Amino acid sequence: MFRRVLVAFDGSTHAKQALKDAAELVQLTGGELTVISVAPPLSAWAFGGGIASPLNVNEIQEGIEGAYSEGLDKALALVPEDLRAVPKVLIGRPAEEIVKEVGAGKHDLVVIGSRGRGEVKSLFLGSVSLQVSQACPVPVLIVHAEADVARS
Repeated sequence: MFRRVLVAFDGSTHAKQALKDAAELVQLTGGELTVISVAPPLSAWAFGGGIASPLNVNEIQEGIEGAYSEGLDKALALVPEDLRAVPKVLIGRPAEEIVKEVGAGKHDLVVIGSRGRGEVKSLFLGSVSLQVSQACPVPVLIVHAEADVARS
């Protein structure tokens, strides 16, 4: 059974439902939960590439990582206190980082929300959950938000 469960969390209603469902599963199996959030990488080129005023990209990146970390701390409030949950902020492209973390953490299941950015944007940008399900070496549970399930 699934003992090392990885949850990809982006703050969306789908991700919140995925976290709740994963926590229930881990309680049943006596396993452990890792909750990750993937922040975008920054570069000087994103801010004018040296043409505009100089910015400390590292400082900005640290601020973004801090915001993602705070988001994970709030997310862990959805997890029962008696459940071991490890938060992690990664930097990079979400699908790639999620799949890398599966190997690094020896996870045996990924739980991810079906949508994060919204239907229209996912048409243009590609769906992270779809990319993960195609590239991941372990099973992927794709969770819909309760409101979506009620509407269908």
